[in-house]
Amino acid sequence: MPVLPGAEPYRHEGGEVGVLLCHGFTGSPQSLRPWAEYLAERGLTVSLPLLPGHGTRWEDMQVTTWQDWYAEVDRELRALRERCGRVFVFGLSMGGALTLRLAAKHGDAISGIVLVNPANKVHGLSAYALPVARHMVRTTKGLTSDIAKEGVTEVGYERVPLHAAHSVRQFFRTVDRELPQVTQPVVLLHSPQDHVVPPADSARILSRISSTDVREILLEQSYHVATLDHDAGRIFEESYAFIGRLASGVATKGSTTGG
Repeated sequence: MPVLPGAEPYRHEGGEVGVLLCHGFTGSPQSLRPWAEYLAERGLTVSLPLLPGHGTRWEDMQVTTWQDWYAEVDRELRALRERCGRVFVFGLSMGGALTLRLAAKHGDAISGIVLVNPANKVHGLSAYALPVARHMVRTTKGLTSDIAKEGVTEVGYERVPLHAAHSVRQFFRTVDRELPQVTQPVVLLHSPQDHVVPPADSARILSRISSTDVREILLEQSYHVATLDHDAGRIFEESYAFIGRLASGVATKGSTTGG
């Protein structure tokens, strides 16, 4: 199935410091592409994969689960570890949950993580109906393009397959149990006005991780997809400064692949 324009994965071969970026549920690399390019321009090795079932049509997501999505970012992390001396992982929304699980599982192999509006729970009464409803109803309305900035849209699905939503719910429960295993330095940026993931998710994550080097930043001008919103520049700058504080030896040359 052809990939939607703009949803292609992105990679850049840079220096000895690598960054893996994880996009969100029903979204695509497009939501993180400017962030990835910002980091690549500063000499970092960057990997921004397309999660299985994403970036094409929602029917393709219907036959995938969280194990498929996690396996993809786990493979990319291992590849970066072979290439780079220091590796960081950044994530948006469900990509934040993927980031947290990688941190819990890989320990010191990850030098630090950056989370933007990370998701921790499927909220509302509908979440409790998912185990049954997914057998009767195929989809519900989409989650994309919660962006305050005029004229900016997110490449993603207009429908959410309920089988996949049920899998996300299971994944969030798994990650929540593993949060105490997260010990790396963390920067967590979240939007007070987020119509997809409530601030309570960020609060719970911060209360359960074991990291001692933690910085919380509010994104006052942005909605959920803050990486494409008014605060995008601040996200990019803060994350690069975070890397600069924890790692050194960034190269200035490299090559890029992606759409």
